[in-house]
Amino acid sequence: MAKSRTIYICTACAAESPQWFGKCPNCGTYGTLEEQMLASANNNPLANRGGWQSNNRTNEKAPGPAQPRISQRFSQITQLEQMRFNSGYGELDRVLGSGIVPGSLVLIGGDPGIGKSTLLLQVAHQLAQRLPRILYVSAEESGQQIKLRAQRLGVGVVEEETNGNGKKKATSETQNIDHHLYVLPETDLEEILRELESLKPQVAVIDSIQTLYFAALTSAPGSVSQVRECTSALMQVAKRENITLFIVGHVTKEGAIAGPRVLEHLVDTVLYFEGDRYASHRLLRSVKNRFGATHEIGIFEMVDHGLVEVTNPSELFLGSRDDHSPGTATIVACEGTRPIVVELQALVSPTSYSSPRRSTTGVDYNRLQQILAVLEKRVGIPLSKLDVYVASAGGLGVEEPAADLGVAIAVVASFRDRIVDSRTVLIGEVGLGGQVRLVSQMELRLKEAAKLGFKRAIVPKGQIYPDDTGLEIIPVGKVIDAIIAAIPQQRPYSEGMALDEDIEQFSEEDN
Repeated sequence: MAKSRTIYICTACAAESPQWFGKCPNCGTYGTLEEQMLASANNNPLANRGGWQSNNRTNEKAPGPAQPRISQRFSQITQLEQMRFNSGYGELDRVLGSGIVPGSLVLIGGDPGIGKSTLLLQVAHQLAQRLPRILYVSAEESGQQIKLRAQRLGVGVVEEETNGNGKKKATSETQNIDHHLYVLPETDLEEILRELESLKPQVAVIDSIQTLYFAALTSAPGSVSQVRECTSALMQVAKRENITLFIVGHVTKEGAIAGPRVLEHLVDTVLYFEGDRYASHRLLRSVKNRFGATHEIGIFEMVDHGLVEVTNPSELFLGSRDDHSPGTATIVACEGTRPIVVELQALVSPTSYSSPRRSTTGVDYNRLQQILAVLEKRVGIPLSKLDVYVASAGGLGVEEPAADLGVAIAVVASFRDRIVDSRTVLIGEVGLGGQVRLVSQMELRLKEAAKLGFKRAIVPKGQIYPDDTGLEIIPVGKVIDAIIAAIPQQRPYSEGMALDEDIEQFSEEDN
């Protein structure tokens, strides 16, 4: 019988080493090598479980010409349609790609307290109304704790009604939910696998993967080897029994999912649940999806009875158009296939330090530095001695280049204390030469702006757009042209130079 051997695994990059070093030989991080005991194949109960990935065939050489043994041509593969089913939340279905795929593995990560368990408990409640068996595995909370949370959210609770004799009885609807939703407080992987094989639920929730442990490994729960083995075993059972798994994953202080990178490679879909815990809205973002588009987002709002969907996210990230203030501009950002109208705010003020400050919220810092350099070099606005602060309404992360023109106009409007027309949207990428470059998905952006009542759109010159949007389209080729079109000739909002004189000066220098 083969003996177990000891290896050292880096907790930062999951690299394996036969002996201990103070510094990881792969990533160079100090103090991250942890001792792991690898069980032999004969002592590993999971090694002989079989499953959809098991392959115990021998590599005997067949006589005669080369012939395929088990491989097939594309024409020989039977094509099966993916019968998706709804989760009960349209925002989650959008991120997953029009619904849940049976037998898929979905990994959901997010900061502590952001609402991962709340979302999945509510999804399990919705699915239990239509599917016969839903399993919620809680490795972090006891059954009593889950029931208390369910009562607070109104999930899976057997509500009672009073009959004519004054006695209470459960309603038929809540009885149906209670009969279909099962809860398993367990951390032992073997017990969870046996329950999955016995119950055969359509959907199972694992909360969370970092707290499960496999008894054959001597490492602690949450270590690299434990997370890798537990996920691999769950994947084999899910694929063999056609069970859809929602797996909750913890994140590190850098925001990445804790554990080895192989965790994200094993699953079919990776979702991040983001948002400020002190704000009401939450963003569910897709970063990997084998059954749909990536970078899709779903938006939820945290209320007293749990999470609710935001059907019109543009209203959430759009400020009041009646409140006229200098330094604001409106853009149309695209997250996947969803256009969202976002208000950008900029504040330019004299600095009190030797080097000016640059601060962003929701906008990429490096993009802001590049736009400020273009404004100073190509337009002539002296920003090197001024503090610049840029933020997006609601804190939505706007990182695509199509927001560059809105950032530039907001900074110029704040610098000169001017008010940009609240019925105008700005769409375009700013080049280093001061050009306004073309962007993608222009038709979706313009239709979203027209639906919300905007009247004008400043877009790059040469951009193809439909004629039936109802918007006044203003094509511009340079940033200076966009400034002239976006900021009307008006008196300064407060003390400052007249903008029309500056624009004439800038135009003469540019020509």
